Amino acid sequence: MRVVRPAGLKDLESLMRLARKAEFGLTTLPPDREVLRGRLARSQRSFQCMPEAPQGDLYVFVLEDTESGRVLGTSSIMSKVGGFEPFYAYRIETTVHASKQLNIRTEIPTLHLDMEHSGPTEIGGLFMDPDERGRGSGRLLSLSRFLFMSQRPGLFETVVMAEMRGVVDPLGKSPFWEAVGRRFFGLEYPRADYLSMKNKRFIADLMPRHPIYVPLLPEDARAVIGRVHPKTEPALKLLVEEGFRITDKVDIFDAGPIVESPLGNIRTVRESRETVLGEVTGESPDSEPYLVGNTLPDLRVCISGMELLSDGSVRLDPKTAAGLGVSPGDPVRFTFLRPPRSPGKASHV
Repeated sequence: MRVVRPAGLKDLESLMRLARKAEFGLTTLPPDREVLRGRLARSQRSFQCMPEAPQGDLYVFVLEDTESGRVLGTSSIMSKVGGFEPFYAYRIETTVHASKQLNIRTEIPTLHLDMEHSGPTEIGGLFMDPDERGRGSGRLLSLSRFLFMSQRPGLFETVVMAEMRGVVDPLGKSPFWEAVGRRFFGLEYPRADYLSMKNKRFIADLMPRHPIYVPLLPEDARAVIGRVHPKTEPALKLLVEEGFRITDKVDIFDAGPIVESPLGNIRTVRESRETVLGEVTGESPDSEPYLVGNTLPDLRVCISGMELLSDGSVRLDPKTAAGLGVSPGDPVRFTFLRPPRSPGKASHV
């Protein structure tokens, strides 16, 4: 059985194994033991403290195969970006140039550096072991974050954003970085991406503050602005299904798109419901797959069939109940794993 749970220091070696399989552009999963240890320790403190308001708290999750004990993937939430270390992005604007004398009017796309000191909640760090992709677990790993957010909305900002990985080749070369960032930083893309994980101060020190006129960039750099890495397209599609929209901002390193949604508009948050576990019997109910989780700080989320009982409670099979650590009478939260096929389906949740 595959279950999403909070990551702990015991998962360090498993995350190191995943990090060695990660491709360039996944900043939050560097193959650096001390950086990962720091993230895990910070995440454990966040789950233990559960502050009343978002304060830049980090929540790291792992997907575990409970039978083998193997960690198959990871994802994370940053409750608030900005603060002492601003969130940087390029905002795409259109600058108009006109000449009455020549009767010429041109609209030029330009990139403006944004520094966000009091930003939204950010989801990120989603990575599945390449050997496990295509089995539906990526959806579980991604949506479980929203189930957690729906249970404890006060921990997060009212807007949620995500930086989508931009176009980077297998050798770590980014056309956009080569045209812009490298000219000011003098660093290879992988090195700059790694350093930004440890401290973003150098971005403010070296990044150009004046607008960048997109038509002056090389063609290959212009072509990737706002585009996602081919392997990130499924993740972008999933977020769009959940209610996220593509914004006018892109990542400053690889120009990948930034998407966002009001927290309450995210499908999983909006449609999930809390009830109690009524029965634990038999095999998994024959139903559409549900995303089901407990409501404890020690979060557990899985995919399961589920039966809605007449009193509003639900029935789960023994394996699912054990995986979630729940017994009859305990609260659970659930929603459909995928958007309902018709409006009528939504009434079930």
